[in-house]
Amino acid sequence: MTVATALVSDNDALPRLAEDAVRQALERAGATHANGVLLFLTPEFARHAQQTITAVARVAQCTQVAGGIASGIFTESGWALDRPAAAVMVLGGDLSLGHAEVGQHPVLSYAGGNFPPEWGNDGVRFGGCFSGSTGCADALVWQQCRLTEPQRCSTQLLGATLDIAVSSGLKLLGKALPVDSSKGFDVEQIGGQTALKSLNRMLPTHLRNHAGLLHHVNAVLFENEGQANTALADGHFRPIAIVTANADNSLTLAERVVPGQFLAWAIRQPDGAMADMRQTVERLAKKLEGSAQPRCALMFSCIGRGPYFYGGEDGDLDVFRERFPGLPVLGTYGTGQIAPSTAVSGDSVNRLMQNAVVTALVSTRVKEEHVQPIA
Repeated sequence: MTVATALVSDNDALPRLAEDAVRQALERAGATHANGVLLFLTPEFARHAQQTITAVARVAQCTQVAGGIASGIFTESGWALDRPAAAVMVLGGDLSLGHAEVGQHPVLSYAGGNFPPEWGNDGVRFGGCFSGSTGCADALVWQQCRLTEPQRCSTQLLGATLDIAVSSGLKLLGKALPVDSSKGFDVEQIGGQTALKSLNRMLPTHLRNHAGLLHHVNAVLFENEGQANTALADGHFRPIAIVTANADNSLTLAERVVPGQFLAWAIRQPDGAMADMRQTVERLAKKLEGSAQPRCALMFSCIGRGPYFYGGEDGDLDVFRERFPGLPVLGTYGTGQIAPSTAVSGDSVNRLMQNAVVTALVSTRVKEEHVQPIA
């Protein structure tokens, strides 16, 4: 095995946790040193981040150390939230980390704070963002063994081919309807009704008129009415968060929509999200039929999608482990997920999502990358 992971947690955020994680990963990989190390830490490490990164590089005998701080972290062996923890993936053999060359090959991208606007049309990117904890300057990112400023990391897995897919966790509540009128970020009329009335008609009875539950509901933008039938399965859609319901029965969305576009309402609940994740994983597995088996996987999930969402377990990670038992996995729970997008009018090549899971299977096949984009 030339790729391995380790997850170590304790009560104190000390560099030795990360050192122990690297030693465990190297032992599992049967290696004495690494060609590259992906390192993710919980926010408690913010004060000692550079010291921890340097310690990891020393143990791994490698300066290609990249990653950042995340709300939580996980590997195939489990997850850690709300306590100091370090998760690492060591790369060996024909796999390594290298300088990002923007083009058709996906770039592993991680940002502290907001999604960098220039990443929107800057090649093919996947990864995540962490905005930091309230009142804490802990949204740190590193690359080549050093903290970066601005807080951005762009690196490529050299010698690897990546298959990328996105699980939105959404289930459509009905068909796509035309937007009749809008003003700024407010959708006023859709399908001949006020936006709020349209949404309430689609929602399950127990969720109607509960504004505090809107974070479980999304608007979904499609290119045309008929596209909604297959869009979720194909990944050709664009989820838009609902910000608030207004007194005039309009809905404020996180992005502008205009009359003539088609919107559907969708909901994210645990059972439906796991079903969507299972379909996503199966699509990835199908791409590998007749090819080499994956070497490892990278997953970028949302703090609102992991154990907090599934009642103490990470249902998405469980689904992946069932399909690929024993495969090394490194992942984060962040505040945003980055993935390529399809050609929706005016959309960027890459975009930031919330409450999604971006999964990348890493193999060494000699073929073109397959990317399941999300509009």
